[in-house]
Amino acid sequence: MDTILVFIPLGGLAALLFALYLYLIVRRQDSGNEKMRELSDAIREGAMAFLKSEYKVLVVFVVCVAFLLFAVSFIPGGNIDRFLSLAFVFGAVFSAVSGNIGMRVATLANAKTAEGAKNSVKKGLSIAFSSGAVMGMCVVGLGIFGVWILYMVFKSTSLLFGFGFGASSIALFARVGGGIYTKSADVGADLVGKVEKGIPEDDPRNPAVIADQVGDNVGDVAGMGADLFESYVDSIIATMALGAIAGGIAGDLYGENGVILPLLIASMGIFASIIGTVSVYLIRGENVYGALRNSLFISTLLTALLGGVITWYAVHSLNPFFAMLAGLIAGIVIGLNTEYYTSEKKKPAQMIAKASKTGPATTIIQGLVTGMISTVIPILVTVIAMLVAYHFAEFYGVAISAVGMLSILGVSLATDCYGPVADNAAGIAEMAGMGEEVRKRAEALDAVGNTTAAMGKGFAIGSAAITSLALIFTYIKSAEIIGAQMGKTIELNELLSIQNPYLVAGVFIGAMLPFVFTALTMGAVGKAAYAMVEEVRYQFKKFDLLHSTENKPDYARCVRISTNRALKEMIIPSLMAVVSPIAVGMVLGVTGLGGLLIGSISSGFLLAIFLANAGGAWDNAKKYIEAGHLGGKGSAAHKAAVIGDTVGDPCKDTSGPSLNILIKLMSIVSLVFLPLFIVFH
Repeated sequence: MDTILVFIPLGGLAALLFALYLYLIVRRQDSGNEKMRELSDAIREGAMAFLKSEYKVLVVFVVCVAFLLFAVSFIPGGNIDRFLSLAFVFGAVFSAVSGNIGMRVATLANAKTAEGAKNSVKKGLSIAFSSGAVMGMCVVGLGIFGVWILYMVFKSTSLLFGFGFGASSIALFARVGGGIYTKSADVGADLVGKVEKGIPEDDPRNPAVIADQVGDNVGDVAGMGADLFESYVDSIIATMALGAIAGGIAGDLYGENGVILPLLIASMGIFASIIGTVSVYLIRGENVYGALRNSLFISTLLTALLGGVITWYAVHSLNPFFAMLAGLIAGIVIGLNTEYYTSEKKKPAQMIAKASKTGPATTIIQGLVTGMISTVIPILVTVIAMLVAYHFAEFYGVAISAVGMLSILGVSLATDCYGPVADNAAGIAEMAGMGEEVRKRAEALDAVGNTTAAMGKGFAIGSAAITSLALIFTYIKSAEIIGAQMGKTIELNELLSIQNPYLVAGVFIGAMLPFVFTALTMGAVGKAAYAMVEEVRYQFKKFDLLHSTENKPDYARCVRISTNRALKEMIIPSLMAVVSPIAVGMVLGVTGLGGLLIGSISSGFLLAIFLANAGGAWDNAKKYIEAGHLGGKGSAAHKAAVIGDTVGDPCKDTSGPSLNILIKLMSIVSLVFLPLFIVFH
């Protein structure tokens, strides 16, 4: 076993070195003319200003929570490790760094991608995808290193929950704050620019256009990176914790090797993802979508092969491998399901576009129908994966299936973060007047980016559901063991008995929380968008932007409005995820809190899929019309589709993606404070 442990740090090192190599390649590319560089600099400055302001809030939160964790470790009989606060800070820093690096590279690559598109679609793809791959590789490299270092130093899986808590906390703030920012700017730009003034999406006369471009980075790059970083580490941590319980789950077959196995599988996924990433650069012709999809399939196949070999060598059994394979396949199926329901080339989005011919109301109704029906396959696939994984390796198998699903994160996140870079490039091509041919090439890259981004959101939500299941099982087994250590008997049958009113009460409260969270986040976007719409209208009127050739819009003012509103509105929904499980655990005890976790994942998973897919379908229905169908740009159908898209914006980019962090964060908080709940009940 000792000989293969070297693959864990080697995997992390390979990911970080490959990320550095790609970064240097991107950095050497030409950024185009002075106008392009000016636009790129404005986007970068706005994005970094937002992150700087956001981090000021996060530093206060991290310090307060770290102090709280350190203080509660002194409660007699609380059984909370005093190094937990250190692990929390460690996780928070790693999560913030992964998102920060990704956003810096994305804002560096946007003008370079537009300039690359002057030569060919393939050149533009290479630059945009390389920038996304930097994010993907940094996330998996930092994730595996962080967990590995903590475990090797402290030899404690319970301490790793602190690392996951820190990562999840930063991810939620980044997702919610970034989502509010990007959608308030997007809605303001679309409603006034497209609908009221009838100008193109990235017209430089629109005061919100730079804020919109900034939002693509702070929401879909920095936010997504932090989101999937915490999914990645949480799945590994949950599996390691279950492997450590009673020497290993599934008949005590694996022992210490069961603790290390998820790290080994993750390292194999890194090597497979690097090969899958390289395959994108070998494409012939300009089939962008085919290249990105093939990279996922290649990585999946290689991960399955390498994962099987490393599993057999580590535990001399293929049962965990079959469980891991179930999760890996489920992730691909959920991504393909998302593609079907959101792609403008598929029937669901086209039906929404056709509904736009009769106005915004039918557009919204058809989008709701699409989002609701799209939940069927992800739920069934997740159920099948869970049952298959449990059959082969019990609770440990369910946890390791989540590791399998996320093992190809290095390449799947690259295809996701490629989207915002391509979107920015298309905007820069429009604003810099690079010509019709370059703009069409950039828009072709952007169109594929919309599909890959939608698939990425589906993948993130599916992985969140499996990871949350693993964390719930970890919570149940940990409650039994910690209770026994404290002299309190907590039976599994009692904990999950439907006859227990505390469990039922917790289920109802947990099922309610995702709806409250969605209301808060969508309401926040609505408030911020209102302020943005008023500002854009004001500037159009004051500076006569449609007709004046001398006056220029005040882009910086719109950026400040989005930043201030996002930071103000993100606090309450983000704190809700931390406070709710603690309050329920103290009032309803371990059983009530278990019910809360079950209820929250049940409604949260469904709601997240519904919101993400409905929003994605509305977006691509609009793009289907903009491609020249049903009257094209400026038609009545187009205006109705734009309104549908603005409704879908906070669904797919704020509330939907944030929900998957909510259900995981509540599970992690429950595990961190579990000993306290047992003490007080």
